[in-house]
Amino acid sequence: MILRELLRKDFDVKGDINREILNLCYNSKDVKEGSIFVAISGGKTDGHLFIEEAIKNGSIAIVYEKGKILPQNDSVTWIAVNDTRNALAWLSSRFYGNPSEKVKMIGITGTNGKTTTSYLIREILKKYGKKTGIIGTIKYLIDEEEKAAIHTTPEAPEFQGLLHEMVQKGVEYVISEVSSHALALKRVDYTQFDVAVFTNLSRDHLDFHKDMDDYFQAKKRLFTDLLKEEGIAVINIDDEYGRRLAQEIKNEKILYSLQNPEAHIYVKNYRLKFKETEIVFSINDEELFVKTPLLGVPNIYNVASAVSVAFSLNIPPDIIVSALSEVCSPEGRFEKVDVGQDFLVFVDYAHTPDALERLLLSVKKLKENLSKDGRIITVFGCGGNRDKGKRPEMGKIATELSDMVILTSDNPRWEEPGEIIKDIEEGISKDNYIVVPDRAMSLWIATRICKNGDILIVAGKGHEDYQEIKGRRYHLSDKEVLTKALKGLK
Repeated sequence: MILRELLRKDFDVKGDINREILNLCYNSKDVKEGSIFVAISGGKTDGHLFIEEAIKNGSIAIVYEKGKILPQNDSVTWIAVNDTRNALAWLSSRFYGNPSEKVKMIGITGTNGKTTTSYLIREILKKYGKKTGIIGTIKYLIDEEEKAAIHTTPEAPEFQGLLHEMVQKGVEYVISEVSSHALALKRVDYTQFDVAVFTNLSRDHLDFHKDMDDYFQAKKRLFTDLLKEEGIAVINIDDEYGRRLAQEIKNEKILYSLQNPEAHIYVKNYRLKFKETEIVFSINDEELFVKTPLLGVPNIYNVASAVSVAFSLNIPPDIIVSALSEVCSPEGRFEKVDVGQDFLVFVDYAHTPDALERLLLSVKKLKENLSKDGRIITVFGCGGNRDKGKRPEMGKIATELSDMVILTSDNPRWEEPGEIIKDIEEGISKDNYIVVPDRAMSLWIATRICKNGDILIVAGKGHEDYQEIKGRRYHLSDKEVLTKALKGLK
């Protein structure tokens, strides 16, 4: 693509604009001949410090923020902008031919439920005969082709590159998890969404956002800045921030709820069973009966969200019911680990106070339907170098909603596991817990403690198959460890 085709009127350009651009980079190490390098300020360093390296590696055009540097090399084209993150998103979309205009885009944001909701929507669309793509936490999917996920929502060049590849391979619908980081850092700017989904909002990422309102405002951008004027907003109004969002945006809305009969998609009744959940929806004064193998109240919300999206896309009810009857939980989302043991074991990604509370309240309801004598045993830890304020909250929630808790290590990163566990203990007033810092050992012990009718919950890491310690990732999969430990019981 020729450089002039990428430019915008508010860009101040010095140099040749007829150069052919072969690549778009924000990391100087990725630069090769014919690249345009965009100097963005990251969380740890400033891309403007690497402009010289980018030029040495073959960059022929440099995008920088006005006032940050004084251009000195006449061999490259210099492009001064007010905001390089905004410019990176613009350039990425243009470079890849504005791919979001060529597919139906469904964006999902919220603290919890994004991944499961995205997979449910995918299954409904597949049943409807549509070719789909997913961009999310576990992996990226182009129809059935899998790619490793670096971030929940990747940086603009990777995001637009994925969309472009999906367009090239005939994808009709793209379902993307859209994180608050991505919205705040403008990774998906200049993407046009047809449907935007808000699942819920609770404490998380306050190491990045200054407070809950800042967190909410980041999420809100999906609806105010990126949703098409004729696009549809799907909102959970059982969440206080969902109700606020519904009042503050102008788009057409589909509201869903388990509590408010006035919602467009209302869960009139549900029944939690051992192997399935039965849900009765009230939609436009008509009932829709859904039977799904997904378990737990959080999954009822996820199903309600997916049903709402399906209705926004005018998918026939029989297709929706059929698809939801066949779905499986995504990896690490209330995923059952079963090798024939006489107690239930679930692995879940719950790593926030709200997610852990919703999970354990749901498990308590499940236990009431299954066994009066069974116990809830929970294993969890908290991540290092993240919001410390949620640690005592999670300790309090876990010990109050479980019969026994094992405190262990999550991803300690650069912190000491013992110090993280001490922070968790500050919120605990009961004596129904033990400390086992070694995560693999904690899971092994948990399986030995469990008896007939118990429910073991392993929370925090879900699908992750690593533990991050002192800058390195070591292989550790909760599911793998549990499977091996459970087989050892026989």
